[in-house]
Amino acid sequence: MTLTIETPALLFSATSLILLAYTNRFLTIASIVRGLKKNYEEKESSTTLLEIKNLNLRLTLIRYMQMFGVLCLFLSVFAMLLLFLALPELGIYLFGLSLLCLLISLGISFWEISISVTALRLHLKDLIDVKPK
Repeated sequence: MTLTIETPALLFSATSLILLAYTNRFLTIASIVRGLKKNYEEKESSTTLLEIKNLNLRLTLIRYMQMFGVLCLFLSVFAMLLLFLALPELGIYLFGLSLLCLLISLGISFWEISISVTALRLHLKDLIDVKPK
């Protein structure tokens, strides 16, 4: 198998956009957590506490998504460096490892999205169960 220096560079734009999306998700959830914490301090509610715990799990998952995304980018750059230094075999393996990191990041993203959807469905359950008059 041959790998040119341009192939790992293809991941740059995709990984950068994914990291931007992850950061936006993190900032949105962090803002919601701050509001819920203030709400919980004013009126202690078990529902609010459960929502905060759910969001805390999602923040942890987003941190891992970002970590594997950055690792993907780092390994891609390192693979390009090895290809530039005429070490193609090592570059191929590092590029494969960077693809694996990207897959892990996307898998965790899928997990975080499914948790989000489940939480929203529970939150909307009261409205869905109401029969129209």
